[in-house]
Amino acid sequence: MRNLPKLCIVIPCYNEEEVLPITAPLFLKKILSLINLEKISTNSKILFIDDGSKDETWNLINEMAHQNKYYIGIRQSRNRGHQNAVLAGLMEAKENFDITISIDCDGQDDIDAMDKMVDAYLDGCEVVYGVRSSRITDTFFKRYTAESFYRLLNALGAEIVFNHADYRLISSKVLHEFANFKEVNIFLRGMVPLVGFKSTSVYYDRKERVAGKSNYSLKKMISLAFDGITSLSVKPIRIITSLGIFVSFLSFLMIIWIIVSFFIGNTVQGWASTCALVSFIGGIQLVCTGVIGEYIGKIYLETKARPRYIISERTYDEEE
Repeated sequence: MRNLPKLCIVIPCYNEEEVLPITAPLFLKKILSLINLEKISTNSKILFIDDGSKDETWNLINEMAHQNKYYIGIRQSRNRGHQNAVLAGLMEAKENFDITISIDCDGQDDIDAMDKMVDAYLDGCEVVYGVRSSRITDTFFKRYTAESFYRLLNALGAEIVFNHADYRLISSKVLHEFANFKEVNIFLRGMVPLVGFKSTSVYYDRKERVAGKSNYSLKKMISLAFDGITSLSVKPIRIITSLGIFVSFLSFLMIIWIIVSFFIGNTVQGWASTCALVSFIGGIQLVCTGVIGEYIGKIYLETKARPRYIISERTYDEEE
């Protein structure tokens, strides 16, 4: 009889007291279904990561963990953001489980896609990406900006799966290699493909949030986009270099025009165009300085090498 893989479903939570009572039983039903189909081990678990919630999320996780052996939980010492919460869960699970599936708590991602993910793993894939087949549930603004972001990242040379977020299966083999990636500024959907290994994609339709409201504001999405671009590509710096050369060429032509105008006595007539060019160059310089500053800020944080997450509590003994 073959050894069945131990699965850990990794679920980041932040202020999800309204959602957890609805989605937790769905995750439990799915893991029991996979066990009954003899696809995963009976020692599989559902791991909730409380990302410093301010509501009753941690109390709910504790209560569920004491009521059912399949539920376990960890709590971060403070809110560190979605990416760090997922990372904390993955690193916590890599020693004791053969595979992990990370998924958000809100019930929007299709839980049934886990069956295909496990099947792909059993067929030899070490990473299985959950990819949205469409974005019909999104507003026009969110759909347009999200898809433009994926295209921009690919254009900048980052390896990223189009319309994939953080719903994925990863084997412990991949996670042990991924643990060697020490950067503080993390963007998981762009970092996981860098590890390599055999991978595939599973497509699914995303649903509406089952309860509560999204904790991912426009500000957080923009911040995540900047993290993704600056963490995975240096092309913005190269674009700045190319732009600097182009503007320098324009400035050189402007100098020639100013000298010629001076000798023929038309210097006053060039005042408007000179001001326009100075304003243009000034604006370009500020933008370029901002982009460079973003990279320098990332370097500053990386050199500090602060911990990416700190686990303050567990619902189980760390030795288990």
